Amino acid sequence: MLLLKSIVIIYLLFACVSNALSQQNSLFIQSYFKDRLFDNSKATSFQGSSFLPAFESDYNLNYTNRDSSIQYYEALEVLYKKHLFEVKGNNYYLTISPIVDFSIGKDRKDTTNRRLFQNTRGLFIEGDLFKNFSFTTAIYENQSRLSNYESNYYSSVGELYPNQSTGIYTTQNAVIPGSGRTKAFKADGFDYGYAVGNIVYKPHRSILLTAGNTSQFIGDGYRSLFLSDNGAPAPFLRGVFQLSKKWQFNYFRMRLINLMRRPVSSSVESYYETKGFSANYLTYQPTKKIAISLFEGIIWSKGDSIVSKSVNPLFYNPVPFVAEFALAEKEINSVLGLNLSYSPFQSHRLYGQFAIGNLNTDQIAFQLGYRGYNYFGVKNFILQLEYNNVSKEMYSSNNPRLNYSHYNLPLGPVKGNAFQEVIIRSNYEIKRVYLDVKSILYLLKDYAPLDLLPVNKNLTQQSGTIFLQQIELGYRFNKKMNWNVYGSWQFRSENLSKTQLTNQFSIGLRTGINNHYNDF
Repeated sequence: MLLLKSIVIIYLLFACVSNALSQQNSLFIQSYFKDRLFDNSKATSFQGSSFLPAFESDYNLNYTNRDSSIQYYEALEVLYKKHLFEVKGNNYYLTISPIVDFSIGKDRKDTTNRRLFQNTRGLFIEGDLFKNFSFTTAIYENQSRLSNYESNYYSSVGELYPNQSTGIYTTQNAVIPGSGRTKAFKADGFDYGYAVGNIVYKPHRSILLTAGNTSQFIGDGYRSLFLSDNGAPAPFLRGVFQLSKKWQFNYFRMRLINLMRRPVSSSVESYYETKGFSANYLTYQPTKKIAISLFEGIIWSKGDSIVSKSVNPLFYNPVPFVAEFALAEKEINSVLGLNLSYSPFQSHRLYGQFAIGNLNTDQIAFQLGYRGYNYFGVKNFILQLEYNNVSKEMYSSNNPRLNYSHYNLPLGPVKGNAFQEVIIRSNYEIKRVYLDVKSILYLLKDYAPLDLLPVNKNLTQQSGTIFLQQIELGYRFNKKMNWNVYGSWQFRSENLSKTQLTNQFSIGLRTGINNHYNDF
């Protein structure tokens, strides 16, 4: 809310200035919007660097995804086509919409007869001021009771508290991917709130600057091997520089947290340990059908549980490979990679990623994927196939405080490392009724669920398979905010050290603008 007040003050101070209004805001990266962003069945499809979110000034997704239905009453216009409140003038455009996620469900394999639920209330505010400035802010308040496999994992990666006498860290509370840390709610639920926001400024047609704590995603796939929205939001600064028609450079810096309390503090509550994250991302597009991007992502040390220090000055360096050869591995943990996107034909897109950690051939990951749209002339039909392979040592560091994570959650794929994954996704929509189908198979080899925690633990390695089948049938009222009512079924079979089954049914009402991954 402080961000919103500041922006309003700026507007009042400069209201006398006359400028043409221009929209710069970031686009949602939730799967519904991402599927439509990468839809290349149209002549005016998105052709970008795959560093998401993209921005309204680069691609008008709201126009291509618009609702063209005719409504005869203002209430129906708002319900189906608009934000709840929209205010527009010569130099400003402000929108406000509620955020809800209400669901109830039951896991038929849970013998304790627990009733599952999600209760999310929030507010989304977005605005454009003058010619080159936009902002977004959102607040969320949540209570939930989740399935056993989710609750067990979220609790296992919670806050780490040091024992003063033994020096051993114990886990308290929990962390929800895409959200943040929690406190207990009733006997077996979670209570958590968080706020996100960003500002976007475009001083020149070739330069865009943005800062905030909203989620980021790199890639054309369902997963990202470089940077995903699985972790909690974190403060960032990003600059997008269009060097020429074919070359673009993304400069990205972020402040991360190891969710572990310092043993000594002068405040009432001990601080968490922090670390830095830098990403340099250079994209070359020789044609409109091909994009080749070089990625460098580095975790930087800012001290340990006792001593804090400033980040190394090379943290700010935009040139790739300098830090890898200038610094020791105890100071950084690097991931280098390539992102490839190719549209051989209209309505078909091939993509892939390759990553190597610390220039070590034991730390390898790669992705192969395909997106297809409008098969046999059927509109609004999407098929996605994806394969991910991540080695056992990937994303880890000799110094566990530099593991590739934030809030004790992986920065990359939700499963972390030591897995192979096959994903088949499909969705179809007709007259607002939609069907989403997703199948995922994990092959795990020497997998340790807590391998990327920032402390050394006695890890039990597991090998086996996990299979998930998710089906969702719903009615989408509003495309702007992906507001829908739905019923879903999820089956999960885990065959590792023991067999665990989930057979969950849910119904709900949701504003779907964020991804909350439970498919692990």
